[in-house]
Amino acid sequence: MFGVSVGELALLALAIMAAGVLTGLLAGLFGIGGGAIIVPVLYEVFRVLGVPEDVRMQLCVGTSLAIIVPTNLRSYVTHRARDLVLREVVALWAVPAVAGVAAGSLIAAFAPASVFKLAFAVIAGFISAKLLFGRQHWRISDELPARSLMRLYGLIVGLSGSLMGVSGGSVSNIILTLHGKTIHQAVATSAALGIWISIAGAIGYVLAGLPHQPELPFGSLGFVSMLGVLVMAPVSSLAAPYGARLAHVLSRRHLEIGFGIFLLLASARFLASLIA
Repeated sequence: MFGVSVGELALLALAIMAAGVLTGLLAGLFGIGGGAIIVPVLYEVFRVLGVPEDVRMQLCVGTSLAIIVPTNLRSYVTHRARDLVLREVVALWAVPAVAGVAAGSLIAAFAPASVFKLAFAVIAGFISAKLLFGRQHWRISDELPARSLMRLYGLIVGLSGSLMGVSGGSVSNIILTLHGKTIHQAVATSAALGIWISIAGAIGYVLAGLPHQPELPFGSLGFVSMLGVLVMAPVSSLAAPYGARLAHVLSRRHLEIGFGIFLLLASARFLASLIA
């Protein structure tokens, strides 16, 4: 397959499984689907397999969104047991977030790979800076805003998640904490919203990739690699509850620092790929 030996494929499969463990832990710990880990790993895997550059990044993003569906489900169940999910936020954000995902999927059908790399780097870098250098007293308000602005927030979370191949937790965490919610509430709520975003995103990227099917590797359904999903999704899903339990042990500041460093590294990875 694409001129790769059985031994190389075995090593790549092991790398994907190891990344799956990290993905699950990060999903539970930070209320994200782990896409910022999945996308760079799959990018290198698909590069070795000879997937064309024109469709490689889109395939990474779509596969990531499909992989994090079960991870988000398990993470949400664990957080819900502690009654920290802000259900009113999920209710207001779900439909606009899905609309944002649809817009991102449409962009995937036509935009070059650099659009997705730049979106990932800029959004992740901005959020990382806020988490690492911001102050606890920074607030837009101590209450959630009006419904109209809340719906706009939902749209932004869905669009950014769809472009980055993540479940939107990196954006929704910041929005919620700037409006007076604790990081633990934000993480739990992000996990719940991530279910909607990841499912809608996976479907959207399947449809967006169908016209490009001849360029995609064996085992792909649109911009979703079913082989990648089958290898990584079970591992990340099993690891997610352990990260969620750890999230409720660590302090608020420890979560912010850890999440900020994580996003900074992911941002640097994609900036480097743009320059190379």
